Amino acid sequence: NLLHKYINQGRADADRSHISPRRLARMLLTMPDSLKAEHQHLLDRLIAARPEMTQLAVFIRDFAQLLQPHPDNADALELWITQVRAADLPYLHAFTRGLERDLDAVIAAFTLRYSNGPTEGVNTKTKRIARQMHGRAGFTLLRHRILLG
Repeated sequence: NLLHKYINQGRADADRSHISPRRLARMLLTMPDSLKAEHQHLLDRLIAARPEMTQLAVFIRDFAQLLQPHPDNADALELWITQVRAADLPYLHAFTRGLERDLDAVIAAFTLRYSNGPTEGVNTKTKRIARQMHGRAGFTLLRHRILLG
């Protein structure tokens, strides 16, 4: 795991940081204003410890800004992808390749205020109900469960 590698690289087991890669990832992905002061201080120390972590944190925060739909985000996304490709962060390179595979959809999501989130929510709920019935539900029973639930 990339974060685990950067947190613990070159340290003896006794010296390892007490933060898990998952917790660090969660802290990196949390809005800075939403972090407690001690978590922000810990995150700042961990980011400053490795140049790669500093770059990663900057790229994450820049990408988060793109998640608010705005017409200028298409150009900003292209710039962001170019900057990520110039950095030595192979996992982010893989992420950018994934974005480019469906670039039209990504640009639409970043520039338009419309969302298919409510539709996906209904699909998820339907699948959850079907799983709860262990695949034994026919259409009629599934329809009744959805309408009554």
